[in-house]
Amino acid sequence: MNTNLHWENVFTNKAENEVSWFQPNPKPSIDAFLSLNLPKSATIIEVGGGDSYFIDALLNLGYTNLTLLDISASAIERAKKRLGDKAQSVTFIVTDILDFKTDIKYDFWHDRASFHFQTEKKAISKYVDLVTSLLSSNGFMLLGTFSKEGPTKCSGLPITQYDALSLKELFKNKLEQLDSFNHEHLTPFNTSQHFVFSLYSKL
Repeated sequence: MNTNLHWENVFTNKAENEVSWFQPNPKPSIDAFLSLNLPKSATIIEVGGGDSYFIDALLNLGYTNLTLLDISASAIERAKKRLGDKAQSVTFIVTDILDFKTDIKYDFWHDRASFHFQTEKKAISKYVDLVTSLLSSNGFMLLGTFSKEGPTKCSGLPITQYDALSLKELFKNKLEQLDSFNHEHLTPFNTSQHFVFSLYSKL
């Protein structure tokens, strides 16, 4: 399957409240982020964030150095339209995260419901190495994935399930797991999806 075409189709043909991951109030992510007390000038990247309201919340909090990355150009355009004039304060990047290259080091990396679409060991390992290389020396990452009690597929694609222990093991010797918590996400269809979030710091 052509992953890029799949996501272009999703973001072209479905409204934001017609997909299961829609979350107008990303409270779990914001609460974890605020616990770090990062300065307003912190470099922050949102991975797979086309329909994520996390960037909106950060803009409202006064953060100024924001990047939103998504594989889908349609998702990026939808985010720009939603943000309106505020979009001028965000750097937008259209790429597969595994193809992403930059000289920027990020103080905070946020990925809610994107990483679990990596299902091959080689791709998972590449993602781990990428995060490690792109986090600043005092950087943090918040990763949200489907838990062991969550779905096995999303948007018709297979995913990889995790729990706190397997996430800790995955990033060992690279990132330190500071916290991990479960979250039950209510979809627009009034169904529940079980997530696990893990907060990391650069070793």
